[in-house]
Amino acid sequence: MIALIPSAQQLEAVAKDFKVYYKKSPGKTPTSYTMDHTAHAYVFDTRGQIRLVARYGMGAKALAGDLQQLL
Repeated sequence: MIALIPSAQQLEAVAKDFKVYYKKSPGKTPTSYTMDHTAHAYVFDTRGQIRLVARYGMGAKALAGDLQQLL
């Protein structure tokens, strides 16, 4: 797993490159918030190329089938 700690500009660029949605929404208190976002997992090959986008809720059987095809 790789975590990013980008600037606002870098985050916008990464979100665009990976075609993901994100939006910070105010919380119930002045110092709280929630983050709406796309929930995907990406599978990369040894050259760093995306080979599979595993969408949230696709299920273990479907994910296992997709991974088996890649192997």
